[in-house]
Formats: sequence, C-alpha cells, structure tokens
Amino acid sequence: MPILDENRLLPTDPTLRGLARELYQSVKDAPILSPHGHTDPRWFAENTPFQDPAQLFVTPDHYVFRMLHSQGTRLEDLGVPRVDGGPTEVDGRKIWRRFAENYHLFRGTPSRIWLDHAFQEVFALDVRLSKETADLYYDHIADCLARPEYRPRALFETFGIEVIATTESPLDDLKWHRMIQDSGWSGRVITAYRPDAVIDPDFEGFVQNVETFCALAGESAASFDGYLNAHRNRRAYFKQFGATSTDHGHPSATTRNLTRSETEALYARVMTGKADTAEREDFRGQMLTEMARLSLEDGLVMQLHPGSMRNHSSSVLNRFGRDKGYDIPARTDYVTALKPLLDAVGMEPDLTLILFTLDETTYARELAPLAGVYPCLRLGPAWWFHDSYEGMMRFRQMTTETAGFYNTVGFNDDTRAFCSIPARHDVARRVDASYLATLVSTGRLAMDEAFEVVEDLTHRLARQAYRL
Repeated sequence: MPILDENRLLPTDPTLRGLARELYQSVKDAPILSPHGHTDPRWFAENTPFQDPAQLFVTPDHYVFRMLHSQGTRLEDLGVPRVDGGPTEVDGRKIWRRFAENYHLFRGTPSRIWLDHAFQEVFALDVRLSKETADLYYDHIADCLARPEYRPRALFETFGIEVIATTESPLDDLKWHRMIQDSGWSGRVITAYRPDAVIDPDFEGFVQNVETFCALAGESAASFDGYLNAHRNRRAYFKQFGATSTDHGHPSATTRNLTRSETEALYARVMTGKADTAEREDFRGQMLTEMARLSLEDGLVMQLHPGSMRNHSSSVLNRFGRDKGYDIPARTDYVTALKPLLDAVGMEPDLTLILFTLDETTYARELAPLAGVYPCLRLGPAWWFHDSYEGMMRFRQMTTETAGFYNTVGFNDDTRAFCSIPARHDVARRVDASYLATLVSTGRLAMDEAFEVVEDLTHRLARQAYRL
C-alpha cells in the first residue's frame, strides 16, 4: 500500500478539500523552477551514478543528520567528513541502518514527508522505512542507482525540472558548469553568485580570499576601486554560466550608505584584519548597498538571507567545517536595517531584492509592509526551518493581506538533497492550493482567479522574479 496519503496537507473539510484538490491537480505536473539551491553541479557535469543510498539521502543532508545528531549519533558515524581528514564511517549500509533505526525521530517533520515522497514516488517503495526494512530499502535503492534512469541527468528530466540554480563562491572557477555547457546536454543548470567569502570580514581567511579574488579578476586588492571592479568582472563571468541572481547570507540585514571616502577608508581597515565588530558590520552593510548598485548595472537579482547565527557550535565547525546543521535563527530587524539601502536605491524598479527571513515575527510587522510599497522589494518564500506545511501557511496568512501575492516570488526549494526537490515543490503546491481554497470558500477570491494564482505561485512568479 502507498506510504503517503493522497490527500496529505489538504483541508479536512470535504468542501474545502474538493476545491483544494482541483487547484492542486491543475499544477501537480507543472514544471519545476528551482532558482535557489545547493545541489552539486558536479553531479550533472559528470553524470555518474550516485554512490549509495546513504550518500544520496543521509551524509550530505543537514536536515537529516542534524536530527540524528540531536539524539546522540556522532556525525562521524553518519559519514560526515572531517576537516582534518580523520576517520569517519565509510560503510553505506551501516550508515543507512543507523538512519533507519532512528527514522521515528522524523515523525511530524517536513523531512518525513520529503523522504517518504522520494521513497514512494522516485524509488517505488511501498513499505515504511524502519529497522526491519532497512536492508530491503538499501538493496532496492542501490539497485536502482545502478540503472541509467537514476543518474543525475535522467532524474533531472524525470523530476520535470526546467531550470535549477546552484550556488557558488566568487572564488570558484565554475569548471563543472563549463563541463555541463560543453557536454551538449539540454538540461538547464545555472550558477548564482554568493560573495560572502569576500564580503564578510568574519569569514575565515577573508583577507587572503579578497587578494585571491582580485587576482582572479585581474584587479588589485590594494584599492576599493580594484576590489569593486573585481566584483564586476566575476559577476560577468558568472553570467556566462547562466547566473541571474546573487545571494547574500549575512548575519543581519544591516545596510549602510556611506560616502565614497568613508567606504574606501573602511575597506582599508578591514583589509588589515584588525577591524572591530562595528567596523566589520559596517563593511557588510555597505557592501549590500554596493551589490544593489551593481545589480542595477548588470541586472542580477539580489537575494538576502539574513538572521542565522552560522556555525553556532565552535567544536563542530572546527571538526567538520561549515554547514553542518548548527546554523541557528536569530531575531532580525528589517525596517531600520534596510533603510540606508532603500534610501539609496529602493525606488529603482529595475532592481529586484528578494528578502528571506528566519524570524517569523517580522512577516506582518516588517516584511509585508516593506515589500508592499518599495518597488525593488519582493518576499522570498518561507525558508529553512519554516519550509513546512505550518510555516508555508503562516507565511501566506501573514503576508498576503499587506503584500498580496505579486510582491512574492513563488517557491524555491533551497536544498542540497536532490531527491527532495519534487517533494518540496509538491508540498508547496498542496499548501498554496489549500490556502487559495479557503479564500474561495470565504468569498475573497473567485475560482477562476484561484486557478490563475496557483499557476503564478507554482512557477510564473519565480520565472519573472529571477528573470528566467
């Protein structure tokens, strides 16, 4: 029997459920646009089989291993590589058994729905994962992964992905994207410009990163002009590989609008490696405004993902590196923080700045009112920790009344876990159909309008906002 309930996430009221099902069915098989994510472009460049079920579902996915780790499983025992190259588990079956034995930990979480969706819809499994079925799962998935139809490019096509954006550092040579371009494959895999390593003075190796970055761009790191021109050059290079957006993962939404002489002095200070906390924050803030100005020059869409205290555990950072499940949400101010940037460029209709948040208290109080008036602003979807049924529904309920639908950008999946992409988009389509059904049933939206809006939320808004 199916693992998943076919009516999952739809309203329980029979009338509402019927409306929601009609809306959902109209977009169920619509193309997937994934304009922001973290899949590895190497998968699509080399198109080699995925190594094993554990390497596909467990080891690279911080949603999965952070939950297991929270209950005492060592990251080494899940195959997560160590910075020092020290020993970690390499037996995929052992990793998988640990995962299966603890699968109950995911009950009620969005990860459970994403995983079950992949197991049922991608791998045609019809029994629930557990300690007892662990080997059955492992053997079946491993057998599938050996087939041509389960290689990365084939799955890309099976999933109905029209375009997917990966995210790369400005220090990246983009060789995998070049290989994809040269291969003749028709799948559209584009990059996105993530300059944190050369914008954030708190990023490890910042000064050396900037010097390397400027050298790559044929510019001198000795002056702010050279540094800014290096950004121009590298952004243009990224555009050669399909980039339509930049992405900024700052600790806060702080922006600045300093004079040129103040900016040059600040740059010189951070390049000494001795800037204090306030100066480092000022530099990050000024660079967001500078990036907005560059976006007006070259047309790249900006994305701002603030409000996460990255790598909260120093011991995990030192042992395993970045992005290991220890990025924790914090309170975030947007109204005051964004004002300098908005004073500088906020009225520019040719600029698109997409705002994300991990602080849901800002939806109705700050983000929706800002996006509901400034021409340059759009709201990104419920993101990371809130990409669940409840989180997506709260987002719609708290932002629509002020920002409407058309100051948002639809859905993006923001994932490293390839097989979760269709699952995440399916969840979003079900949630949006359910929300729209409520508007129809309460007389706030006509049914024909609801069918238009659900198409907009599914793919049209992302296509427009990200210039795809």
